[in-house]
Order: sequence, then C-alpha cells, then structure tokens
Amino acid sequence: MNLPTEYQELRQHAEHLAKGPLATRAHQGEPGRLNRDLLRSLATHGLLAHLFPADGTTTKALVLCVIREALARHCTEAETAFALQGLGAYPILLAGTDPVRTRWLPRIARGEAAVGFALTEPEAGSDAARLRLRADRDGDGFRLTGEKTYISHAPEADVYSVFARTTDNGAKGITAFAVPRDSPGLDGDHIDLLAPHPIGRLRFDAVRVDPDQVLGEVDGGWSVAMRTLDMFRPSVGAFAVGMAQAALDAAVAHAAQRQAFGRALSAFQGVSHQLADVATRLHAARLMVHDAACAYDERPGETGHLSAMAKLFATETAQVAVDLAVQVHGARALERGHLLEHLYREVRAPRIYEGASEIQREIIARNLFR
Repeated sequence: MNLPTEYQELRQHAEHLAKGPLATRAHQGEPGRLNRDLLRSLATHGLLAHLFPADGTTTKALVLCVIREALARHCTEAETAFALQGLGAYPILLAGTDPVRTRWLPRIARGEAAVGFALTEPEAGSDAARLRLRADRDGDGFRLTGEKTYISHAPEADVYSVFARTTDNGAKGITAFAVPRDSPGLDGDHIDLLAPHPIGRLRFDAVRVDPDQVLGEVDGGWSVAMRTLDMFRPSVGAFAVGMAQAALDAAVAHAAQRQAFGRALSAFQGVSHQLADVATRLHAARLMVHDAACAYDERPGETGHLSAMAKLFATETAQVAVDLAVQVHGARALERGHLLEHLYREVRAPRIYEGASEIQREIIARNLFR
C-alpha cells in the first residue's frame, strides 16, 4: 500500500532524527539502562507527542508503525525508548482516573517521566493470566505483594502500569494499577539481556495503592492489558521490518562491492537469489503490518488475528533477513560493534515479547476455527 503524504513525511522526519540527534543521545547513554536524555530528545523533536494526541484520543496504530519502522532502521535504541514509553503509558491513557492522568501523562509526553508496563512474572509469561502478584484489600485501597520480571524501564521508571490479582478468577480477577516508583515497599534491579535494554525486576512488599490508582474497573485489568497489547502488536512487526530493512540494505551494499573469485558477490546466484527472497518477504511483511494497523484503526477489538499474522510474519522474516546479512558479510559481521552484530542480538527478542510466535499462531488458529 502507498502511504498518504502525511505518513511519508512522518517517516522521513523520524528517519532524519534517528540518523542524527537521537543516535547521538543513544550512543551517549549506558547500554541496558534508562536513557532519560534520549526520552527528552524524543519529546523535544515531537515524536512522543504522536503517542498522546492533543484531542485526548489514542493515536493511530499506523502512526506507531511508521515511526517504529523508521527509528528501527537507523537507531534501535531510539525505537525501543519510544516503544517502551508508549506501552507503559497506554493503560494510564486508556483507563486512568483524572488525577492519575493529570499527574503523569503530561510528564510522560515531555519525556520527563519514564513509565513501565508491568505484566510478566517469573511463572506467568506467555500464560499471563496466571499472574500471582496479589492485590489484597486494605480499607478502600489495596496492598500489592509479589514480583514482576522483564519489566520495561525497571527499576528506574517513575511510574508503572501494574497488573495484579484481586480475585481468584483467572483473567477475570486481574486489576490494573498506576504505581509510582517511590511507593514504600517497591524495589527492584536490572536484568542483563543479550541485547542491552532497560529491563528489570520489581518486588512489591505490601505496596499501598489508593482507589484512584486503579486503572479501569476492579477485576477489569485484563481488558486494559489486552487493549494495550492489541494496539502495539502490529508496531512490533514494524520494529522488525525496520531492522530487516537495515540488514538487507547492508547486505546488498556489501554484495555489490565485495569481490570474490574475480567478480562481485552479487554476481553469484547463491547470494543474489537469497537476497531477492528476503526482499520479497520483507515487502510482504511491511504490507501485512500496515494492513493490520489500518484494520485496528478502523475496527479496534476485532482484528487480533491480523495483528498476530503481522507480528508473526514480520518478526520471523526479520530473523531470516539479519541472519542472511551476517552470512553475506562473513566473519566481519560478528565483530563487536558491527551493525549486523548489533542487529543479530536485537532481532531475537521480538519473536518472544508481547506474545511469542507460538502464541501468535494460536491466536490465528483459534480465529480459523471460531
């Protein structure tokens, strides 16, 4: 599909920033730690504003896809900072009380406050409805007790969208809360990952939350979580498409100039035809991502299978694209600091988070037999 002019201009703007000021801020930060300067730069240059439209509505999924692909193609650190800020903020935007929205959303939009999305637990990953973080009644509020893991911007975020069990009723017994970092009884630590991202654990020791910190309805938190993930799932595919495009660009450029046995690598069909296959899959992945995003924007809540298809195909395609680009480059692509060494580590996680590939296949299959 051909993007309307305003989306093409947005993509060009995001790519320009990703190659310039955002890349500078990203490289000045400490790998695996919250980069507040990068968040502020995303806000200063207008990208975070796209997460929070001035009319108070939610942004369009296609906007997220355009921005995330553009950032990922040139600066994965900026893409991750943008995505984590949006994912953590959306439960507050969708379901927060007026006091919570007023306190946090302006600061989040200005890049002054970092926010985390706290759903996953040590024993509740793909089967997130099995979460055990307890929210016990305490007067008119609750006390949170338990642990979260693989949490965005943890343990340094200023506020978290936290999902806890209020009743023993599966997915129907989960409530969402906005929990500030400075809440007594809340602490955590960093997790060192293959690709260094600001991810960590959180521990809740009878953390008090007041009634106005509930996001949505009591026992209605699962809907808040799923609405957030449905919104962001197509753009995970866009993140993958951006990385795949960067890998393909690098592989094509290298194959065109690298000489072997008296001719360029691109003259060998064993190389050029594999690149042609990746280019075809990449084009299809981008179309699927845009289609899923447009479908969500038109019919939110009805297009989960399309989002699952887009995320599945795009993330699996990106893995193939990056792996082939490494193979085309040879040993130099394995050197620490090489673009493809960086992408090779980055590309693995999207096949797991926000619903592993196996979960996406389950969503698609259920829709087939519904």
